[in-house]
Amino acid sequence: MTSDPNGLSQGLTIDRIQAAAGRLAGIAHRTPLLSSATLDEQCGGSVLLKAENFQRAGAFKFRGAYNRLSLLDAGERAAGVVAYSSGNHGGAVALAARLLGIPAVIVVPATGSPAKLAAIEGYGAEMRRYDPARERRAEVAAAIARQRSMTIIRPFDDYDVMAGQGTLGIELAEQAQQAAAGGLDRVLVPVGGGGLAAGVSTAVRALLPGVSVIGVEPAGADDTRQSLRAGRRVTLPEPVTIADGLLAQQPGELTFAVNSRLLDDIVTVSEDAIVEAMRFCFARMKIVVEPSGAVALAALRSGAVPAAGRRTAVVLSGGNIDPAAYAAYLSAPEPGVPATARG
Repeated sequence: MTSDPNGLSQGLTIDRIQAAAGRLAGIAHRTPLLSSATLDEQCGGSVLLKAENFQRAGAFKFRGAYNRLSLLDAGERAAGVVAYSSGNHGGAVALAARLLGIPAVIVVPATGSPAKLAAIEGYGAEMRRYDPARERRAEVAAAIARQRSMTIIRPFDDYDVMAGQGTLGIELAEQAQQAAAGGLDRVLVPVGGGGLAAGVSTAVRALLPGVSVIGVEPAGADDTRQSLRAGRRVTLPEPVTIADGLLAQQPGELTFAVNSRLLDDIVTVSEDAIVEAMRFCFARMKIVVEPSGAVALAALRSGAVPAAGRRTAVVLSGGNIDPAAYAAYLSAPEPGVPATARG
């Protein structure tokens, strides 16, 4: 029996996310929920940070990739998988494929983060570099899939991928109930293609009734924000941001339907606010967070989402960044994005 290509038969439910949690048990890391007295004081509220930068492959993407690959049948596993990614999804698929003994091809931009591309290669996947100026990554992946009878593993527009990402929401709900006296008021989550937001909001709505979920995007890559305002999916001609994992031009069809129902709001943050959040994580908490992973914290620290008197959980979605670029962010005069780190 061939697996359901995008999990369309069931939709995204808490039962599906809980089933994914069972598959990931003992495989994915149960990442910590961190706090900082300094951050609480600066924000005027209680803040908890879900540190997915400590996840396997360095980002939340491992959850969705492993869950999706674990559902392939024997024939699909033997033929292998192909994924397209700016970095984190590719690394996650490459690692999950290695753990499950599945051949994998990852379609990556030739201009991608050296650290992320090195990780993909290190996990043993075959890489196919493409030129973003001349080629479309989805089309390159589709051609490979046809030629080699491989299964395409989409980065977000797949219910089983979303369900895997939603396991973060289950963990967060469990941890917050223990750590936050009085519970939570809201959860802030980064939004790129929307798979993480869809999974987390589904889990949080089911397990923590009354808690709001707010999405955060870079101001230069706000396809989901514009789409929610317009009531339809909007395509950005050329998103621009240092948060390379959030460069989606358009929300996914499946993710947009979920996020339209479940997100309470979506806000945007500046590039300077993203860098400042990265610096805070390093200076005060001694953790490395990539630009995409810092956007939700940037919303809180910049005032895009009011923090005073609230109990807020923030998803730090990943920590994969080239060391030279990271050093440039930390050492540049504040405020501002260092010229050496700009795309």
